[in-house]
Amino acid sequence: MAACGTAYMEHSVYPRRTQRAIMEANTMQETALLELRGICKFFPGVRALDGVDFTLRKGEIHALMGENGAGKSTLIKVLTGVYSKDEGTISMEGTPVQIRTTQDALKAGISTVYQEITLCPNLTVAENLYIGRTKGAFTNWRKMNAGAKKILESLGIPAAPTQQLSSCSIAVQQMVAIARGLMLSPKLLMMDEPSLGLAPLLVNTIFDTIREIKAMGKTILLVEQNALKALSVADNAYVLEQGRITKSGPGKELLKDPAIAEAYLGKAAR
Repeated sequence: MAACGTAYMEHSVYPRRTQRAIMEANTMQETALLELRGICKFFPGVRALDGVDFTLRKGEIHALMGENGAGKSTLIKVLTGVYSKDEGTISMEGTPVQIRTTQDALKAGISTVYQEITLCPNLTVAENLYIGRTKGAFTNWRKMNAGAKKILESLGIPAAPTQQLSSCSIAVQQMVAIARGLMLSPKLLMMDEPSLGLAPLLVNTIFDTIREIKAMGKTILLVEQNALKALSVADNAYVLEQGRITKSGPGKELLKDPAIAEAYLGKAAR
């Protein structure tokens, strides 16, 4: 029996290095929220996305970087159902999903906050948070305002539920848009240029809100031209060039990369 047991161990136990690789792969699979494999999108004469691969782990902030025309907007539109992918697979928590419409994206658990603020300035903050989400002909205003107050306070947004949105600063309006996206209870919250056009102090406020959302256990995909801020807050980052992921790694490591500094950080890196 001893000989059989020894033989079994010799033939069944993997080398330590292989064991480590298997354990890491299993851990990645367990924690993976969104997986893209070979995503392609073609337009006449253009390969806007050319075999994009990446994995977003749960509860992390992921930054997507790239110059104008790199394919960032196209990728966001594929993930939100504005465009249909031409090749490749999209999986959520290990299950392949088909995203052909914006409703498909919402059903998959993907919510998006776009760079253009698509709210109604003539309505109150609470109404903007709940518009299109109340059932029936009548609205329970007290309940709606109480719910709005709760999420505003949880994100540190300096606005009152009954305040007209037009009286809020652009930064606060952007934060209200983020809160609206979060109220869908998404598995993945995507943000497209949330700090675009804001003064530096207001940019800090937006990124404080992003940190608060991560602290809630949410997964965030951040498309942001402010590379210094994005890499500082990101657990992982991906560089998209000509429709392909050309570089990836922890955000703080990419901050130290000379090529990244030259291309995206400019004077801030010097």
